Parts: sequence; C-alpha cells; structure tokens
Amino acid sequence: MASFRKAAFNVYRVIISNKPTNFIASTNLLHKPLFCYSSFTPFSSHPQTQSLEIDLSNEESKRRLFNLLLYRSKQRGFLELDLVLGKWVEDNIHALDEDRIKALIHVLDLENPDLWKWISGQEQPPESVSTNPVFTAVRERVMKNLDSHSAPEVRATPGQPWVRGWDDIKKGQDGPVSGNQ
Repeated sequence: MASFRKAAFNVYRVIISNKPTNFIASTNLLHKPLFCYSSFTPFSSHPQTQSLEIDLSNEESKRRLFNLLLYRSKQRGFLELDLVLGKWVEDNIHALDEDRIKALIHVLDLENPDLWKWISGQEQPPESVSTNPVFTAVRERVMKNLDSHSAPEVRATPGQPWVRGWDDIKKGQDGPVSGNQ
C-alpha cells in the first residue's frame, strides 16, 4: 500500500510540475469545496468556513440539505460523535430554522476530539461554541443521559480524562494488576 501511495504521489507531482502555475490558480485545485459549506486545502484538515448560502425555498433543496447534514453528523469517523450527533440531528433536523442550521454546520465543522471533550464535559468549550444553541442542546442531551445512566464517580470531571485506570505504566497499589483494566 505504501508503494502505491508513493507512486500516486509521484504521478501527482509530475502532473502538477508539467502545468503552468497559473493553471493551478485558475482551476482552484488547492481549495475544493466540501459539502459546499467549507473548504479544505491539501495541506490542512482545518476548514475555512465560507459564507453560508442555505436554500430552504423548496422541498427538494430542503431534502438535499437535510440529507447532507444528517450524513455529516452520522459519518464523522468518531463512533461516539456519530451516535450522539447523528441521533440528535435525526430527531431535530426538521424543526431547525435557518439560523439553527447555520449553528449545526458550525458544530459539524469542529474537530472530533475537541468536540467530544466539550460535549462530554471533560473540558470547557470556548465561548463561541458554548453559546451555540445546537451545541448546547446536544450537550444537554448527553448530560441528561449521563445523569440517568452512569454513577457520578465514573464520569469525567473538567480537566480529567473520561476513563480512569487504563494506565499500564503506573504500577502500584492504585494501578491495574495486569493489562488495560
């Protein structure tokens, strides 16, 4: 697989090197839109949010937008977020107005590890995220589920990791006897 990756990269380099530099700028190869709401560069995984044009004027455009947002919420590649966000979006997408849809897109553009820590209460979110109405609703649902299904002593506290006792290096009276327990 690594040799295929090297070969593909070499072909890409040859193709790019044979084109004039204005070709790259004119075809906008470095900024391909992702879901029409944010764009990625080949050198970064951080989205650069563009102005949002949300068309809720007819049923077909609504259906496409809702399907797109549902897909983005269920296919993040982070199982916990796939389940939490996917279920919330599935239950609430048809009740969202244009401002809430923009808030949802903002939440979906956040990085997975940070978003999970903020939603689960391991860390405090920044002000721009904590004032987001969609983030607040998702976090309230997660906290309600945690309150009803988990004991307080096994839950995360701000600044502490969620899972305790998974330290193989730590040996002693309070460390695991063997393996990851």
